[in-house]
Amino acid sequence: MTTKQRAYLKGLAMTMEPIFQIGKNSMTPELTKAIEEALTARELIKISVLKNCADAPRELANMIAERTHSDVVQVIGKKIVLYREGKDKNRKIELPRQN
Repeated sequence: MTTKQRAYLKGLAMTMEPIFQIGKNSMTPELTKAIEEALTARELIKISVLKNCADAPRELANMIAERTHSDVVQVIGKKIVLYREGKDKNRKIELPRQN
C-alpha cells in the first residue's frame, strides 16, 4: 500500500465510529471471526481498544491484520483502523492508483 493510498484511507476513517471494542479478554476467536466478516462487508473498519485491555494497540493491530489478511492503516492512541480490499463485486472503496 502506498502512502497516498494510506492517506486516502485515513481520510475516510476520520468520520467513522469504531464498530468493535477490545477489552480485558483481548483477542478471542469469536472477535477475530466478527472482524473478518466486517472487513468482508465494509473493507475499512475502526476498532477501539478499551483501557482494561492489557495488550498494546499496535501489537493488537498487527495480530488482527495477520489473522484477517488485512492492512493496518493506522493506530492512533487506542484506535485501530484496518483495511482489506473487497472481492470484485463487494469492492466499495476505490483507492488512488499506484505510480
